[in-house]
Amino acid sequence: MGFGDAVQQAIHAGTGVPRLYTAALQAGLGPSGAFEVLRISRAALAAAAQHGRGVPGRSNAMRHFMWQAALTARFGLDAARSIAMAQEAGSPNRRDSRADEHNNAAGQAYGAEHTDELAGLAPSEATASLVPVALAMWESGELVWVSPRS
Repeated sequence: MGFGDAVQQAIHAGTGVPRLYTAALQAGLGPSGAFEVLRISRAALAAAAQHGRGVPGRSNAMRHFMWQAALTARFGLDAARSIAMAQEAGSPNRRDSRADEHNNAAGQAYGAEHTDELAGLAPSEATASLVPVALAMWESGELVWVSPRS
């Protein structure tokens, strides 16, 4: 990775929170809904970091799956898709974004199918309930990642 690529990745990572908050507002969720999007994002990140570490790509795949499952269950498929697209917009790594989009779609499908189980849970409770599902989907190859060397 060249210096320019590293700068682009840093900029993309550093603008994540404002980008998500703005996307949630644009999806019609209002300030409290946008704040809840950030809480769900944080919970997914924490759960994936704790339970996905140790295997390359697993944490990121789990994070995207759990994040989108919880968002879909809480706010509906259209809002979750809109927020996911905003998160990937401007990503400097298209191959990684395609993997993220695949894992987002898996989360959206799961969240839509399990709305009754997930929608009323606090973000940490929702992601905790999604950890075993994400791990099983990772093991079965339903969640994907992109090796930085491939």
